[in-house]
Amino acid sequence: MSATTPTPFKIAIPQDALDAAQRKLAAATLPPPAPHGGDEWEYGVPRAELEKLLAHWTSAYDWRTHEAALNAELPQFTLPIDVANHGELTAHFVHQRAKRAGKAVPLLFVHGWPGHFAEVRKILPLLTNPDAETDLAFDVVAPSLPGFGFSSAPTKSGFAIDQYAEFCHKIMLALGYNEYVIQGGDWGFIICHRLTHLYGPTHVKAWHTNLPAARQPTAAAWPRLYLAHLLTPYTEADKRGFARTQWFREHGYGYYLEQSTKPQTLAYSLADSPVGLLAWIYEKLVVWTDAYPWTPDEVLTWIHIYAFSHTQASSSAATSVRIYFEVARANEHAKVADPAFYNARVPLGVSVFPQEIIVVPSTWHHTLGWLVYTGRHERGGHFAAYERPQELVDDIRKTFSTPEVKARL
Repeated sequence: MSATTPTPFKIAIPQDALDAAQRKLAAATLPPPAPHGGDEWEYGVPRAELEKLLAHWTSAYDWRTHEAALNAELPQFTLPIDVANHGELTAHFVHQRAKRAGKAVPLLFVHGWPGHFAEVRKILPLLTNPDAETDLAFDVVAPSLPGFGFSSAPTKSGFAIDQYAEFCHKIMLALGYNEYVIQGGDWGFIICHRLTHLYGPTHVKAWHTNLPAARQPTAAAWPRLYLAHLLTPYTEADKRGFARTQWFREHGYGYYLEQSTKPQTLAYSLADSPVGLLAWIYEKLVVWTDAYPWTPDEVLTWIHIYAFSHTQASSSAATSVRIYFEVARANEHAKVADPAFYNARVPLGVSVFPQEIIVVPSTWHHTLGWLVYTGRHERGGHFAAYERPQELVDDIRKTFSTPEVKARL
């Protein structure tokens, strides 16, 4: 692809958009509280919790302070990226080069939903400026996926995992990174898995995920792993992981069914109601994490990136959920368990956090790729880069410091 100079980007939400949201907040109609029960989150976000956040939003929260901090901490750019059969999209991304002299490893960080590019915020300084001279330093690229943040949204149907992978790969090539490593959780996990299939090992040299959502190996597809699975007793951690996964399937999966079947119906509420958007995402921030102590400012800053990105891009909270529909229609999840999408030449590292939404036994992880490192942690959940940044960075660095990876860098 032809070289294009990235254009510096600053977040600058128009004041009239912020004012319009305040008017909607003032006129909001809240539902009655849920019935009293043992678990106040059983019915969803408790009304009292939401009222506290709304009071803070309308009386104390200062977006301009956080907007300035994001712009100061995260060097952001845009580039035109052409995706086959979908035309040109505007790619928004963070790009921070290593702070010290010497060789740095290019690292692509891929977010998911309801995450965004700013999930990289806490790990960025740890990756680009390590304390020890012997530790790997990274050039980090963290894009807003199409339909998210300040990247443009696809306008044609059929934009699924191959297309997200192509989009990410072409950003790296445009920045001069012909060879690179990758990291992702949530949708980033599936996109990284596909990146290894499409572009490894020529371009993608190794990968790491904090959501190793493997499926149980079958006798037909994975005879040796199936036998190992049968002969390996479940550990106590495995049993807790099964319980967490079962909880998610039974009590936390409704959002997925809606977003993967009728995303446009939901989109009207996400686009029009700041209260509805806040409740929809805040629930995930709380129940998908490991008792992370969210402050009101953290929650509202997270929400603002979803609520107001449409003022500087064609993406919004409404367009972000379309990935679920496209992936479900293309049956992309099945490909994660398909041996045809296994790349034995691209080393893989995984991090296991106990309050992740899917936690499976280690024997299953081997179906994802050439596993060279596993990090297990006592605390942490779905948003590892934000909840447990140091632990995640340690695992990333250990993965890409293994002999198997070093031989490829």
